[in-house]
Amino acid sequence: MSTKMKDKKIAIIGCGNLGLSILNGLLATQIIPPSNITVTRRNINALEELRETGVKISNDNAIAIRDSKIIIIALKPYNILEVLKELKTHFVSEKHILVSLATGISLQQIQNTINISIPLFRAMPNTGADVGVSMTCISSNTNDIEAHNSIKSCFNSIGKTITIDESLMDSATVLGACGIAFVLRFIRGMIQGGIQIGFDSNTATEIVAHTVKGAAELLIERGEHPEYEIDKVTTPKGCTIVGLNEMEHNGFSSSLIKGIVSSFDKII
Repeated sequence: MSTKMKDKKIAIIGCGNLGLSILNGLLATQIIPPSNITVTRRNINALEELRETGVKISNDNAIAIRDSKIIIIALKPYNILEVLKELKTHFVSEKHILVSLATGISLQQIQNTINISIPLFRAMPNTGADVGVSMTCISSNTNDIEAHNSIKSCFNSIGKTITIDESLMDSATVLGACGIAFVLRFIRGMIQGGIQIGFDSNTATEIVAHTVKGAAELLIERGEHPEYEIDKVTTPKGCTIVGLNEMEHNGFSSSLIKGIVSSFDKII
């Protein structure tokens, strides 16, 4: 456990699906003791099963903020500013670090709402946090090195982080967060194809999931362009190139790009 993080206290305000994914990642890596984590939700009954983990659960956001250093706001974009307005008197300038997970809500909007000078961050993890492999994009309004290190350590515990300019946060949402769904839909299609050519569902799922994992690891470990790795398995007159060409004739890459752009247009 990191000595720099073990004494930090974290609150996850509005612990829904994404908040739970982050929590599960934090619990798995044990970067912070469960007793130092508070999670809140309006319907506290939905969090009851977490009691046995040692995590504190509450429906009182004010107390959770008071007792914590890092405040992760995992609320929906439509109500985050309203809730922050209600809670703004509970933030302390020399104590708190605030992290928003809300899509499309700028740091300036948050600053204007809480009207207090504290380190502010936007973070866009994905549900890979549940198993410790989230890709989290982070932007901030502060040069506070200690705050940056704390937030990176927190989100590095559930995967990998990358710091980007805030102007790219909406793009990060589409590529990194929505992207999980896009990849899973692709995987589902591969599984369906596998069933059609003879495999049972469980076997097809295992083959496809590990194939996708292997493809991702090739890019991560070697840093090559995808086409470089594709060229290795496309031989003249082979079955791979035939399959790839058929997919492209039916708009595979084009439809994926259009989907990404459409999601981005929806945000802005």
